[in-house]
Amino acid sequence: MKHATTKKLCGLLAAAVLGVTTATAADKAGIVTSHSQGLHGYIGYGHEQPPAQSDCHAGMGFYAAVWPLVDQPLANFQIGLPGSWITPDNSDNKDKPLAPEGTLARKWKERGPTWSSVFQTVEGGLGYWAGNHFRYGPPKFSMNATPQCYDYEVGSPGWSFFYSNAALPDNRLGVAQLSNRLLIPPDALPFQGHPNGEFLGYTWMALPFTEPTTGDPPTGDQSWTCFLSAANFKGPIAYYIPETWSKIGKLFNYPFIYGRGLDARPGKMGGGAMEINTVPRFDAPDAQGTVYSKLPKLQFPVDAAGRAYLVQDVTYYSKAALQDAFKTWRNGGPACSGRFDEKGAWKPKLNTRTTRYDQAGKKMVGVERAFDTRIFEGNVWGLQWTTNNLAAQGFFPQYYKHVGAERLAVSAAEVPAETKLLTQQFKLATPGKPYTSPITGAWTQPGPKLGPFTARLTDGSVVTFSWYRFVDQPSFQQYHWSAEKKAKLQAFVEKLHAHWSIDRDYMAPPTRGKLVALDAGLLVTPPQGLEVGYVPIVTHQEAR
Repeated sequence: MKHATTKKLCGLLAAAVLGVTTATAADKAGIVTSHSQGLHGYIGYGHEQPPAQSDCHAGMGFYAAVWPLVDQPLANFQIGLPGSWITPDNSDNKDKPLAPEGTLARKWKERGPTWSSVFQTVEGGLGYWAGNHFRYGPPKFSMNATPQCYDYEVGSPGWSFFYSNAALPDNRLGVAQLSNRLLIPPDALPFQGHPNGEFLGYTWMALPFTEPTTGDPPTGDQSWTCFLSAANFKGPIAYYIPETWSKIGKLFNYPFIYGRGLDARPGKMGGGAMEINTVPRFDAPDAQGTVYSKLPKLQFPVDAAGRAYLVQDVTYYSKAALQDAFKTWRNGGPACSGRFDEKGAWKPKLNTRTTRYDQAGKKMVGVERAFDTRIFEGNVWGLQWTTNNLAAQGFFPQYYKHVGAERLAVSAAEVPAETKLLTQQFKLATPGKPYTSPITGAWTQPGPKLGPFTARLTDGSVVTFSWYRFVDQPSFQQYHWSAEKKAKLQAFVEKLHAHWSIDRDYMAPPTRGKLVALDAGLLVTPPQGLEVGYVPIVTHQEAR
């Protein structure tokens, strides 16, 4: 009898405890919390390496698809569309640090012992960045480089990579605007209309605008120049001044890295990827206490067979593609057309593998059941969707069930209604503060020839710009070049402006698809008398 009573009491206690637990879980159902780190991963491709004898390290480029990854401009959101990273080839150095003590990257011990991958890079490309001030739906295109071990970044002729409203200090400016027909705003280049899978071509070419020097620091002759290929603009837009890369050795009194920067070393690309960096998420439990997550709706441009073509015509270039003819022209020889010579081009065979994703460090599983990376016919990299109920074709799985230490991709139909996630909306971005340039220093001495003028862009901003003589633009003023050197560079750029138009090919045309159009508001015509040798430098950008 005593044993039966004890057993009954235990049952009542268990029921009571269970009741409390159930009630608590039910009370918490539908309490939605907002978080960052919703999604992380690199959706990418690799390729075979150039043959040793090819010397294909003087340029790299490709065509990348342009499309609205999100249907509304989201706050706190950063994903790069397919892009690349170019680093100087320091493969001969096996153990000595390239990042000096005191630089940011030197603190990243996992990058040792050489820190070659974070010493200097040319990055940028298409994408959405958390620091964008003016979002409008589609992505933008931006240059970017890290000349000093990620201590700072240089994204335009005046500003960093969306890190500050104020322009870079005069001694950190690094981009020389080359085009006299295109504005380069600090918030990046928007596109015209509603792109949905059209292609933008861009190539980095190491061109010798100036001679190498043996001074302090010694500096090579490689000016990494960005060429674009769009429906309404073709040609070079700007380049990184060689001293941008070489001055780190002198600044840190570290002669070992003289001659090891992108001003002097061949470039290495090694593939490309979509870098998923900052994605918001919502979490909420159901009535049983199981937690689910929701991501923003991420969409891709797919055809009827569920294929998204994202990158094509990946090409490496030797000096024979353009550098040799360019140098001959600079030294008084015949003008070169600027078109990349196919005899100096090499197209690697692409490869890819399934991406691993995580959410705040927790492994995400099941995404590959919705889509996976592919190399399609014609050496095109992209994504292939599978027909199932997990995600509609062209959409990244949006919902995840928390199962232990994993995040399992589930369909919307599998998310309990009481979580309230299905109707939860992500915060939209609002316009940021204006970008401003100084009214002293390199921006005013010697200063512009004509301006200011304004232009309205599709991202909801207004840019202010002035016309500077090429060698008078702010980025050059930190260097004490001789009058002869500046005059020679100025004269050559005047020839380039006279011979290179924006309506003919430099890159070979894409093998498939159409070209995207840049925002027409970016296109300008030089004023009378300033047709050659002058460039439009953006000095301000604000919401209209």
